[in-house]
Amino acid sequence: MEELKNIYQSVADFLQYPLFALGKTDFTLSIFLYLIISVGLLLYLSGKLTQLLQNRILARYNVDLGVRIAISTIVRYIVVTIGLVVIIQTTGIDLTFLTILLGALGVGIGFGLQNITNNFVSGLVILLERPIKVGDRIELTNPAGDTINGDVINIAARATTVLTNDNIAIIVPNSNLISSTVINWSYNDRRIRFRFPVGVHYKEDPEKVRKLLVEVALENDAVLKTPPPDVQFVNFGDSSLDFLLRVWTTKYTHRRGLLKSDLYYAIHKKFKEHNIEIPYPQRDLHLRSGFEPMQPGSEGDSK
Repeated sequence: MEELKNIYQSVADFLQYPLFALGKTDFTLSIFLYLIISVGLLLYLSGKLTQLLQNRILARYNVDLGVRIAISTIVRYIVVTIGLVVIIQTTGIDLTFLTILLGALGVGIGFGLQNITNNFVSGLVILLERPIKVGDRIELTNPAGDTINGDVINIAARATTVLTNDNIAIIVPNSNLISSTVINWSYNDRRIRFRFPVGVHYKEDPEKVRKLLVEVALENDAVLKTPPPDVQFVNFGDSSLDFLLRVWTTKYTHRRGLLKSDLYYAIHKKFKEHNIEIPYPQRDLHLRSGFEPMQPGSEGDSK
């Protein structure tokens, strides 16, 4: 029994051995282990709370996925912040030192962490104002001038992840989404109207063409019946009568090319069944043959 007490005392003395001083507080091994375990449990439990709030509690009230993620993320930030303050206070660490540490951190932010801080604050703005949310279809231009189209799949503290149709994940800093122009295709709802140009020969009846194009649109399951599709007569082109087929969809909001391909296949088939001619560019070329008649007495005549 005495031997166990000695072992216990040795372990206790080892854990209380001061590693370094934080202000007026000695930072011991026991404090170090307490911080690691406590912070680990805090992060784990806050993550579980986020999942519970997002997938169970808010889901019961039919709250939109983007709203659920925004609320649960903000709640997690609050819980982690409060938890860290409580953990630090329970360790007995001198808070005066933390004030000095935060001051030094502020200097570091001023010199080298502006971008990280800017992205973090921008992430909070995105979560609070929700100009974009998880599940939205957005379009933006990167610094190289290339256009990015994709679905928002995650909004983190520093950056937002956008997934393109080619299954490529693009990490966009949050500050770019706040400071630059972003097109949100599904800001209000998932209904989007697409416009597809169609040209026919000049000999065709425009009313018949409009009727056939509307039939093609209504036969496609991805096209909404309300609002109904419509056709505009937009131009007398160089070689064709130009129409614009306008359709609404919620299924192919992120796959415009696929819907366009399906409709064009169907339009070609429908036009072929009804003998509607699709023109191709034509140019008239006039050729003049022979030579100009020569006047008597000219230089050419003498020769």
